[in-house]
Amino acid sequence: MSLEVYRLEAGATDPQDPHTEDEVYYVVTGSAKIRIGDDVHPVEPGDIVFVEREVEHYFFDVESELVTLIFFAPPYGSLAED
Repeated sequence: MSLEVYRLEAGATDPQDPHTEDEVYYVVTGSAKIRIGDDVHPVEPGDIVFVEREVEHYFFDVESELVTLIFFAPPYGSLAED
């Protein structure tokens, strides 16, 4: 497992691509929406969001600075193709 802090400013575009690891986001501050595959969910502080590996996902409609903790399992980059 690995952990990162991920920040997006209000109005920012989230440049993420699908990852080779499962992810869990914990929203620390801010509000936005997240698209996971075909589903859309609002997020706010205290929310926990799971994203399965290889599933398209990104935050949008970032209303205020979004700060999340991302937990990757297995560790981020450990399954990347060479």
